[in-house]
Amino acid sequence: MSRADKIFIDMCRDIIDNGYSSEGQEVRPRWQDGTPAHTIKKFGVVNRYNLAEEFPILTLRPTYLKSAIDEILWIWQKKSNNIKDLKSKIWDSWADETGSIGKAYGYQLGIKHKYNEGEFDQVDRVLYDLKHNPSSRRIMTNIYNHQDLHEMNLYPCAYSVTFNVTGNKLNAILNQRSNDVLVANNWNVVQYAALVHMFARVSGLEVGELVHVIADAHIYDRHIPLVEELISRKSYDAPKLIVNPEIKDFYDFTVNDFVLENYQKGDQIKGIPVAV
Repeated sequence: MSRADKIFIDMCRDIIDNGYSSEGQEVRPRWQDGTPAHTIKKFGVVNRYNLAEEFPILTLRPTYLKSAIDEILWIWQKKSNNIKDLKSKIWDSWADETGSIGKAYGYQLGIKHKYNEGEFDQVDRVLYDLKHNPSSRRIMTNIYNHQDLHEMNLYPCAYSVTFNVTGNKLNAILNQRSNDVLVANNWNVVQYAALVHMFARVSGLEVGELVHVIADAHIYDRHIPLVEELISRKSYDAPKLIVNPEIKDFYDFTVNDFVLENYQKGDQIKGIPVAV
């Protein structure tokens, strides 16, 4: 069993067995038939992934690596807030007629700020510090900009990353306010694990830990049977992530620079209902 599978199974089991249900409360999300979409949740979930030991992609079902990386590059490399720069359709419902999702996600990372060393956006400041100030305890990003929230079509879910170099290893803490465990949990883990690999590669570092801190980790009521079936499945050993060793600049990465070796996985879950 991969470590990522065990973490996922234990988290889901804890949420289902010990979580807090929103039944009886007024909730914002609705199913397509108009029924309130209730959840069972745990507050303050913390999952730790040792990226030096394995790449934390689920084997219980497939997580599509190239699509996940395409989205993280859309946000962190292209710094885009327009779905026309993204291959997948997962953001379409949040976009306006021009394709924009407002002043959200990539838009925030691309805003330049003044420092003693010059002007940097948030991504370039991280890359600068990893090379010039690796012992700094100030290497972080934050896209939850309160003054722009009213112009975001979706408030950021994964909103802050703190990077920390220990020895020659790059570690990161991903802070997330809300996480739909069945639909998005491993998707986010895979994305930010890949991002740590990218930043480590171009900074001359090795990968260390990814710590995923989730304020509200929830499973929707209609997802519970699907999660129960998923976590009862056979697990496989984690695959190996191969990153193109020729890439030296973060802005040169493409989805084709990442390959999974020996990725065994279960079948995809089809027909997952999505609350809106």
